[in-house]
Amino acid sequence: MTLALLPTDEAGVQDAVASAAAARETLWVQGNATKADMLRPVDAARVLSTAGLSGITLYSPSELIISARAGTPIGEVEAALAEKGQQLTAEPPDLSRIFGATGRPQTIGGITATNLSGPRRVAWGAMRDHVMGIRAVSGRGEIIHSGGRVLKNVTGLDLCKLFTGSHGTLGVMTEVTLKVLPAAATSATLVLPGLDAVAGVAALSAALGSPYGVSGAAWLPSGAGFDGPVALARIEDFAASVAYRTEKLRGELGIPRAEIVDEAASRAIWAAVRDVAPLRIGEAVWRVSVKPSAGPGVLDSVADAGISGFLDWGGGLVWLSGPASSDAHRRVEAAARTAGGTWMLLRAPEALRVAVDVVPPEVPALAAIARRMKASLDPLGVLNPGRIYAGL
Repeated sequence: MTLALLPTDEAGVQDAVASAAAARETLWVQGNATKADMLRPVDAARVLSTAGLSGITLYSPSELIISARAGTPIGEVEAALAEKGQQLTAEPPDLSRIFGATGRPQTIGGITATNLSGPRRVAWGAMRDHVMGIRAVSGRGEIIHSGGRVLKNVTGLDLCKLFTGSHGTLGVMTEVTLKVLPAAATSATLVLPGLDAVAGVAALSAALGSPYGVSGAAWLPSGAGFDGPVALARIEDFAASVAYRTEKLRGELGIPRAEIVDEAASRAIWAAVRDVAPLRIGEAVWRVSVKPSAGPGVLDSVADAGISGFLDWGGGLVWLSGPASSDAHRRVEAAARTAGGTWMLLRAPEALRVAVDVVPPEVPALAAIARRMKASLDPLGVLNPGRIYAGL
C-alpha cells in the first residue's frame, strides 16, 4: 500500500476520492486507525485518512448542538462540552485496549462511522440517534450534506442514520453535527453482589423498569474487580435526587448486602464498563446484541468453548472473548441466532476475519437495498471495499 493521503479540508478529500475513482483505485478510509483491525480487512491501493480534518466548527450550548470535523479527537469534543456542563449522550467507548491502539485518540468521525455507544445507550439511545447532520464525500467524489444544525430539522433525505454505522463504505464523512445533553451533577451506583447472570439480569430489569431513571445496567462475572459476580445499576442527576433514588431502588430490589458507591467510584466503574475493561481479552472479541433476558443464555452456551464475557445494557449487549477459531466463531453465531440476536466479530486475526461472516448476512430484500445504496453512492467500489461484506 502506498503512502497515505492526508487531506486537511473537505476539498482535499473530494479531490482524493475523485482521483481514485478516475484511476479505478480503491481507498481504505480511516481516522487515526484506532479500529483498523475491526470487521473484515480492507484490500485497498491507498489509505485516505481524515485525521487532518480537525476542529470544532460550531458549538451552541443553548441549542444543545455541536459540529466538528471528522478527524477531531473525541477528547477535544468532550473537553469543550465539559466546560459548559454538557456531554456526548451516547457515552462512546474507547476500544483502544481491544485493538492495541493505546495512545492514538479516537475521532468523532470514527465513532460515528462505527455507531459505537456505551452504557448510557440503555437510557438515551445509540450514537445514531444523536447525529443531527453530516457532510461527506461520496465514492463519486460528490459532496453530500444531510440533516442540519438545529434539533427540529426535516430538510431533504435523511442520510445521517444511513452513514452512521456504515464503516466508511458509502462516503467519507468530513463533518458531524451532534445533539448533546447536560451532564449530570453527580452519579452513584448500586452494587448488587453475589448474583449469577440470570439473577443479575432479573434485578437489572427491575431496576430499569423502575421510576428511578437508571442510566447504566451491567452484570460482571467473578474476577472483574469485585468479590464475586455483581450487577450494577447507575443513577445520574443532581446530588439530592441521586441519593434519594438510589436508596429507594436499593430498598425495592431487596438484594442482601446491596451497596451504594459514591460518585468517584461510580464514575470509575462505568468508565471501565464503557471501555470494556472487565473483558479478559483473548485472540478474538465478539459483540452480541440480544434481548436482555437472553444475555445470560448466550454466556452459558459458549462457556465450554473457552469463551467468556460480561453483560451491558441490562443484559442486551454481550461482550465475549476467546479463541480465534472457526469453531469458536460458529458457537457465537449459533448462540446469537438461537437468542434471536445479532453478532459482530470485532477483533480477530486477519485469516479468520476473511474466512467467516463478521456480521450476520442480511436477508435478500435488505441485501438488495444495500447493494443499490452502494451502487448509488459508490458505484465503482472505491471506499473500504469488503469492510462489512465480501464483494460489497
